[in-house]
Amino acid sequence: MGTYRINEIFYSLQGEGRWTGRPAVFVRFSGCNLRCPFCDTDFSSSRLMTLPQLLAAVREWRCCGFVVLTGGEPTLQADEALVDALHAEGWYVAIETNGTHPVAEGIDWVTCSPKSSFVAHADVVLRSASEVKVVFDGEHTPDDCGIHAGEYLLMPCDTGDAARNAHILDACITYVKSHPRWRMTLQSHKLINIR
Repeated sequence: MGTYRINEIFYSLQGEGRWTGRPAVFVRFSGCNLRCPFCDTDFSSSRLMTLPQLLAAVREWRCCGFVVLTGGEPTLQADEALVDALHAEGWYVAIETNGTHPVAEGIDWVTCSPKSSFVAHADVVLRSASEVKVVFDGEHTPDDCGIHAGEYLLMPCDTGDAARNAHILDACITYVKSHPRWRMTLQSHKLINIR
């Protein structure tokens, strides 16, 4: 039986995208194939977990019924065995991916956040997703990478600089108003100071 490198597992509210505000168990996989300049995830620590250990860890919050596989880049590790086991226990399974690797079969909701505007060799292989969520820096034209999705979202990039963030937010609002296929999503978990 394989193991998974896990950065953390925690219960919170989904902070971004279509499911903003929904209670969720987050399984954050350690490691990523990209090095995005704005990444806010600390991968300095991880632990190896077997599938039974991972399932036991998420069961504590089974009442919410919603699990989000995130990272890092979860497609490097999340496999059909994990998805099938979560489904067998009644979980709705979502994944947040940069789209550079195929997604395991059976995922219920796929959020693809392409990073090709920010990182070399971040070619997207996904052709469809439930939603496309593009980090918007106010400089690059949003690129959906030809992905067919039900929703297209722009998320203002958090640079850590209040003045720069205000400029990016204004540019994002202007862009969405001019391109109504897109909707804006915020990192609400940061705004209300939760994980």
